[in-house]
Amino acid sequence: MYNLQNPHKQISNNLRIIPLGGLGEVGRNMFIFEYGQAILIIDMGLRWPEEDMPGIDCIIPNISYLKGKEKNILGLVFTHGHYDHIGAVPYLLRKIWHPNFQIFASPLAKALILKRQKEFSQQPKLDIETVKNGSRIKLGPFHIEFFKQNHNIPDNLGLFIETPVGNILHTSDFKFDAHPVNDLPTDFEKLKSLGQRKILLLMSDSTGAEDEGHSFSEKEIFENLAKIFEKADGRIIAATFSSLLNRIQQIITLSEKFHRKVVIDGYTMKTNVEIAKRLGYLKSEKGTLITIKEIENYPNSKLTILCTGAQGEAEAVLMRIANREHRLLRFRKGDAVIFSSSIIPGNERTVQILKDDILRQGVKVFHYKMMDIHAGGHAQKQELKQMLTIMKPKFFLPIHGQYSMLVAHAELAQEMGLPEKNILIAENGEIITLNQKRIFVEKRTVPSNYVMVDGLGIGDVGEIVLRDRHMLAEDGMFVIITVVDRQAGKVKGSPDIISRGFVYLRESKPLLAETRKKVIHIINKATGSGRAVNWSYVKDEIRNQLGHFLYTKTQRRPMILPVIIEV
Repeated sequence: MYNLQNPHKQISNNLRIIPLGGLGEVGRNMFIFEYGQAILIIDMGLRWPEEDMPGIDCIIPNISYLKGKEKNILGLVFTHGHYDHIGAVPYLLRKIWHPNFQIFASPLAKALILKRQKEFSQQPKLDIETVKNGSRIKLGPFHIEFFKQNHNIPDNLGLFIETPVGNILHTSDFKFDAHPVNDLPTDFEKLKSLGQRKILLLMSDSTGAEDEGHSFSEKEIFENLAKIFEKADGRIIAATFSSLLNRIQQIITLSEKFHRKVVIDGYTMKTNVEIAKRLGYLKSEKGTLITIKEIENYPNSKLTILCTGAQGEAEAVLMRIANREHRLLRFRKGDAVIFSSSIIPGNERTVQILKDDILRQGVKVFHYKMMDIHAGGHAQKQELKQMLTIMKPKFFLPIHGQYSMLVAHAELAQEMGLPEKNILIAENGEIITLNQKRIFVEKRTVPSNYVMVDGLGIGDVGEIVLRDRHMLAEDGMFVIITVVDRQAGKVKGSPDIISRGFVYLRESKPLLAETRKKVIHIINKATGSGRAVNWSYVKDEIRNQLGHFLYTKTQRRPMILPVIIEV
């Protein structure tokens, strides 16, 4: 076993890999590597809430497994700067951080992490060491070499990890692109040299494993976007992810080619553009970028608006324009709206409603299903097979994706000749044990449930609170306030009723009169015995009896809140 006090004392033949997120889901990526006492963390990401999670800002990993092991954590390594890989840092890192904690990230990922840290209070001051293609670091028993991978954000790095049990290759999110924008093409010679170093385990991105063929090159996307710019007579409003810097660069470049000024709108997008320009990852001619207040100085045909909101986010710029809530922007006749991103699973309905609302306002809409104006950053079947061929691993673990994506990737590996017993489909919280002879899942698991962030609350919203929110949204709330005379043991006057989202009080007087009678009867019966009254029991009786009564009358189940005041 690797002993932190005596690192030369190594008697364990097993490495444990524990996914805290990223398996069976898109996002929330976080892996723990554990050899003896030594712990390495790879990524610390978030995922966005689903449509059935009202009020939730984001979802982060559960790191309770690391409680008490903080001093065993040798370091945290980031693959790239997307929020599904860095977004949970402000919520989680302070819980496990200690002065010897080492953090490694590429220049862009580092800048995005530090910028985000400033937006949160009570954060430890992070000293992040910059790594790049070819960098090598040593963290206890883990020797890590970083190598460049194409994705849809610059500075994306795969990991070659030497461990006491064998070599592991973590692809990061990746695709093979011969003609990327603002980046170098895939270095196949480098990949082949890594594959010749006897890969024990390949951990490979599965997000595109259900998609046939090869992912589109950014060059093809650029050419298709150019067709929209050629034909557009009015403003072009392009919505995409704020971190999809390659796409932002394409739209800026095309705007310059067609003599358009560019407005960047949306806090995260403006922040990311500022960082990328400072680091040299984003280029624009002098005068191309203008402020939103300057748009009235230019004709519609000379304007491009780059904004957030391609996923239908409620507070994002595109949604605010569509809802006529933006303080300066309204859709105009002749506008063309480009959705230049694929839809995150779970957001389909929201995005469809947004598209319909935009179309109703007489605006032309372009999206990736109409023409190839979004290249996903993830390898598809052809590329995934190519990665397996290059690496020739003994064992295979598909990562990053919904469960169906992991299964599809595992099937690809079998097609490529890997024995079924050497392929493992795992889920979050499972403890994966790896040695030279086998890979398997231990019987016990670690906590990996969703930790939901709502405003300043982290983890204080659980299934019960979400259920209550659904109930309020679906059937409303029914509050009944009753004053009880402590001396007489009787109800004083008539109970007050507050209804929100259940029934309109003015039109439901007979129902409310009957409800008041039932409440008075329940309370008077409880107080008439002469014994001390258990008010908790009485409130439960009111909830149960009123719930049954209101359902029989309305076929609805509002949240019932009885309030009893003794005077």
